[in-house]
Amino acid sequence: METRIKYFDLKQLNDSFEPELTQAIQRVLYAGWYLLGAENEAFENEFAAYCGVRHCIGVANGLDALTLVLNAWKELGQLHEGDEVIVPANTYIATILSITRSGLKPILVEPDFKTFNLNPALIEAHLTPKTKVLLPVHLYGQCADMEPINTIALKYNLKVLEDAAQGHGSIYKGKRTGNLGDAAGFSFYPAKNLGCLGDGGCVTTNDPELAECVRVLANYGSSEKYVNRYKGINSRLDELQAAVLRLKLARLDNDNEKRRVIAHHYLSEIHQPCLLLPQIKEFQGANFHIFPVLSHHRNVLKHYLTSRNIQTLIHYPVPPHKQEAFQEWNNRSYPLTESIHNQILSLPISPMQTQHETDYVCQCINQFKP
Repeated sequence: METRIKYFDLKQLNDSFEPELTQAIQRVLYAGWYLLGAENEAFENEFAAYCGVRHCIGVANGLDALTLVLNAWKELGQLHEGDEVIVPANTYIATILSITRSGLKPILVEPDFKTFNLNPALIEAHLTPKTKVLLPVHLYGQCADMEPINTIALKYNLKVLEDAAQGHGSIYKGKRTGNLGDAAGFSFYPAKNLGCLGDGGCVTTNDPELAECVRVLANYGSSEKYVNRYKGINSRLDELQAAVLRLKLARLDNDNEKRRVIAHHYLSEIHQPCLLLPQIKEFQGANFHIFPVLSHHRNVLKHYLTSRNIQTLIHYPVPPHKQEAFQEWNNRSYPLTESIHNQILSLPISPMQTQHETDYVCQCINQFKP
């Protein structure tokens, strides 16, 4: 039988949760309560406990999660219009959009080429009196180097907001993502390590004042029906998605471990001179949401793997500063970021991937002749 490997088979993954998945959906359907109910409250408590934080607020998506934190800090008088936010130049555009949507100014900083994460050694050179927030991204599921980042934040009295959209269950020096800064934003997009059946997200924090402000802002700025304290938005995690996430959360650590097994096999069995494999600082801490490799022959390799029935993706082909949405940045140069985006290729990795499939990927890559 011919081997065909999808990059990520979402139907296969969701089928593995049956019949409990259908039962969770039916439980919500029959309850007759679909927003801000018992499922959402239970998930918030369970995910907060999982991350080791005091507060979790379910919201509509990961972009809203980051935006709500930044806007809450503005409402609380801790940020002001035009303040600057340090952010890695090679992130997904949603990280940048959360800053610009909040009336703040993104300051792009080159990543560490080895880890693809924000390079702490470059942060201080970009600080100005307007700098108020550091926004590290746990890109591809490997934690940003938070210890020096938090040290800089403490030294200059800056806020730290984790973009944990790809970091579900990742661990840094014994602590989970979501509990490594002042607040964190998560996405529960279906293909995430912890994904729902549509859009979803949450904010985590240990700050009760921030948590309360985020919760109010996400509900039209209202904590009492028809009484609006802020100019808020409608961003709520619905009961159906909360029920699905509760089910999947119970298996998250086990599924992340399956990804680590695949990653370990890739790292030990791929011997392709034209390929640069990822360098993982804390292997057991990474959740391997994405397994990225670099190659100057990226496009040829991708075509070759497609011809061998192996689906790959590119995360991401165009960096934020080269996007049409940010035309004012198009003439800027971030050489490391551009090199990463020009070379990166994501190999298949999923809790449902078999040993045979993983072996086949390694075999095909090792046989590649650019």
